[in-house]
Amino acid sequence: MLGLGAIVVGLLAVVTGRWPRWVRGRKGGAAALAAAFVLTLAGGATAAPAGESDLPRPAERASATAAEPAPTPTRTTPSPTPTPVPSPTPSPSPTADPAAPAAAAGTALAAVGDLEVKGRAPKTGYDRDLFAYRQYDQDRNGCDIRNDILRRDLTGISIQPGTNGCVVQTGTLDDPYSGTAIAFTRGTGTSNAVQIDHVVALSDAWQKGAQSWDAATMREFGNDPLNLLAVDGGLNAQKGDGDTATWLPPDGAFRCAYVARQVAVKSEYDLWVTGAERDAMVRVLSACPEEPLPERTNVPLMHGAERAPAPAPAPAPAPAPAPAPAPAPAPAPAPAPAPAPVPAAAPAGGATDPRFGTCKEAKANGFGPYVSGVDPEYGWYRDGDSDGIVCER
Repeated sequence: MLGLGAIVVGLLAVVTGRWPRWVRGRKGGAAALAAAFVLTLAGGATAAPAGESDLPRPAERASATAAEPAPTPTRTTPSPTPTPVPSPTPSPSPTADPAAPAAAAGTALAAVGDLEVKGRAPKTGYDRDLFAYRQYDQDRNGCDIRNDILRRDLTGISIQPGTNGCVVQTGTLDDPYSGTAIAFTRGTGTSNAVQIDHVVALSDAWQKGAQSWDAATMREFGNDPLNLLAVDGGLNAQKGDGDTATWLPPDGAFRCAYVARQVAVKSEYDLWVTGAERDAMVRVLSACPEEPLPERTNVPLMHGAERAPAPAPAPAPAPAPAPAPAPAPAPAPAPAPAPAPVPAAAPAGGATDPRFGTCKEAKANGFGPYVSGVDPEYGWYRDGDSDGIVCER
């Protein structure tokens, strides 16, 4: 700055010829002007480069940086956080009883849970005769189990005379499997309209535990009233050896009672079920969780029923001719020869039934049983148990 001032003063002195008092003459002015140039150049050399003064010194930059506010970041409006929806509580995993509702003790549904679940065993060695169906008088009433069940399940029955209240001659079945009424008449071509079904089929039992039984248990099972029902013959054949998973009665109203009886039988005899069978039992009984387990009942003989039904009037005409002849003793000798057939059987190895060789053939054709002192045929067969009845059905 001093150099610039000296130059100005020097130029004025040279041009005007007037100098300040501290400069003497033109030479002094020239000298002053030269000195001014020297000062100017020296000052320019020591001055900061052009433009550099706009840049702050390091200390100033540091303080400026500290003082300068940090840039405010652009705020992004956050998207609203969705309200969390509580996840549904998962259903509990099924236990051994699939989807089975709570069942009261003593009900069929509760008993299903106690049955062992296993696969079927091979059917190897199965023989229906091992169960001695109709060959064993379980309740010792002198009557075969088929007629016991017919007397229990049929209504309006008549009993064949001379059978000690045992053999059903006619009756009506309110069929539980179909829900229809079936008229029953005993005979070769009609008896099969009503059949006795093993609710737990013998073959099914064989494949689910019965193979290990002794002969007495098999015989008891084959003739147990708990496991037997009088039913429509055609539906019995259709069922075969099916279990709950493969066959149910067409009449839906009877399914609860039917399955409950299967459960009762399998519980009684410790028979197992397959997984599919168990699931089917639960499915049916869940619709009737209060269905009770049925109980075994023995069937009494029906003495007196043999005179009430329709067949009874047939003997009535026989006494009518008796009063006609005046001599009452005449008919008396007639009964005397009647016992003759009984002695005829005395030769055990001789006289036999002229129509049939064995009791089995006689029963297959709708005959028997024969009662001692009542039926002359009694003498043609051996009374093995000496109970006064042969060819028992």
